[in-house]
Amino acid sequence: MAGHSKWANIKHRKARQDAVKGKAWSKCSRAIMVAVKNGGPDPETNLTLRYAIEDAKAVNMAKDTIEKAIKKASGEGNDGVTYEEVRYEGYGPSGVAIIVDVLTDNVNRTAPEMRKLFEKGNGNLAKPGSVAFGFTSSGIILIESEQTTEDDLMEVALDAGANDITSSDGGFEVTCEPTDFLNVKQAIEGAGIAMASSEVTMVPSTTVDCDVDTGEKVLRLLESLEDHDDVQKVYSNADIPEEAMGE
Repeated sequence: MAGHSKWANIKHRKARQDAVKGKAWSKCSRAIMVAVKNGGPDPETNLTLRYAIEDAKAVNMAKDTIEKAIKKASGEGNDGVTYEEVRYEGYGPSGVAIIVDVLTDNVNRTAPEMRKLFEKGNGNLAKPGSVAFGFTSSGIILIESEQTTEDDLMEVALDAGANDITSSDGGFEVTCEPTDFLNVKQAIEGAGIAMASSEVTMVPSTTVDCDVDTGEKVLRLLESLEDHDDVQKVYSNADIPEEAMGE
């Protein structure tokens, strides 16, 4: 999303996470358990698990709750449920491209529910690959301008493997390859620089500018998708104005 929207989107997302913290924790637990089952319980050797743990920490999930999820997936109290990773792609109002990553124990249930949510939000599901080609996986870290200077940030982040640092109205944006994300994040933390947001996300190559009315419609669709129990992450190429977020 464009520079002016990044900060507004972060604030909006944090407010939503606080409002639905219980659901966010449940989704993080599911992601942790799937990562453990697929790659083992050691985050040092399981990068997917490390990312899942970082996401859990971002929503203030307690350390012992994270550890319980790891133990459960390792066989202690395992309920025998198997989750499948599925990506749905589609379009929202004004042709906004949307990617939805889910973890589901029943694709036959989830697929029609995703289709219904898209249709209810004036959108439609698309064929696999028809949307994702316009996005690139990237590590994104946002830092408010009062937290550091551009020179100091460049010295820390670039040495740790960051690709680029840009400045916008709200502060600085550090980008890196997903494989370098944790190293860059830890280096910034180690330098005592507070971060407004840090995540591995799907970055669109182009964005769709939304007016307030369209932005509100797109937000309603994105939030209805995020509220679904099986949905882990939702990405879009919508550039939504702050006025549409009601912040």
